[in-house]
Amino acid sequence: MKANLTDSKKQKGNNQMSNQYFELYEINDETLKKMQAKMLEMLLYFKEFCKEHNLMFYLCGGGAIGALREHGFIPWDDDIDCFMPREDYEKFPALWEKYGDKERFVFCRSNVEVNFHHSCSSLRDPTTTFICTYNQNLDICHGVALEFGPIDGCPNSKLKKYLQLFHAFNFALFNTQRLPNNKGKFFRTVAGIVYKLIPWSNVRYKIWKHAEKGMSKYKWEDCDNVRECIGSVKGMMWVHPKEWFASQKWVDFEGYEVPVMAGADEYLTRIFGDYMQRPPVNQRKPKHELEFVDMDYPYTYYKGIKYFPENDPRNKRKK
Repeated sequence: MKANLTDSKKQKGNNQMSNQYFELYEINDETLKKMQAKMLEMLLYFKEFCKEHNLMFYLCGGGAIGALREHGFIPWDDDIDCFMPREDYEKFPALWEKYGDKERFVFCRSNVEVNFHHSCSSLRDPTTTFICTYNQNLDICHGVALEFGPIDGCPNSKLKKYLQLFHAFNFALFNTQRLPNNKGKFFRTVAGIVYKLIPWSNVRYKIWKHAEKGMSKYKWEDCDNVRECIGSVKGMMWVHPKEWFASQKWVDFEGYEVPVMAGADEYLTRIFGDYMQRPPVNQRKPKHELEFVDMDYPYTYYKGIKYFPENDPRNKRKK
């Protein structure tokens, strides 16, 4: 991590200080290429870590589409996401604590003490800056991230399927604890009402932990199908054959072999349609709502400037 900053860099940061914390930030092409290079580095480390500890993972979403269609990153993509079977997903934190390169990356997952307003886990690079609008009032690691979430076993019983989906919705509401912009007006309205009715963070934590337990209790070996309980509403609604996710298929990604799920084509077609065709030009843009990105300096430099503003009363620390 760079410890010494030039006066010109400091002046740059001071000039960017603003009370308009929710203006959208656009990534330029040079920065995007640097981000993708860093994410590739993180992906290759993640691959080796999972291989060493017998954990299964596979690219999902834009990462999987990029691997199959572009043989690398989608040119405008600003993140990389992975799935893991639930059992491997739950093994990861303890293995990371014991064997992970914590000088190099930071492991993040919401818990009773801090909520990252994101339902997945992530590894973040502390030498970079990637601040999302929904997290800019948090004193957390705001580095570029590799995100990964679980795939859960899905019961055969129709009633239990609905109960699992109910738990998944509750988890999404109370774990992320932010109004969603990508799940439709109805879901956003319901979320706003629920948050007003239940404003207490400790109560929300108990609810989402109970929901997490309820949606993840079905073991893979006992199920014929699986479900994406963490993610988009559309993803939650689908039940997939377990065989699609039971093994990996290795494909080229920026000149390296990385895994997608064995049924990647079937899964991506179901969720995205004809994913092998690029979208219209006006839709080719990064998906995150960003406050600020800087690939050359660590996020800690921008504390009080671009995140965790000291003059925000929500951030008054307890003595």
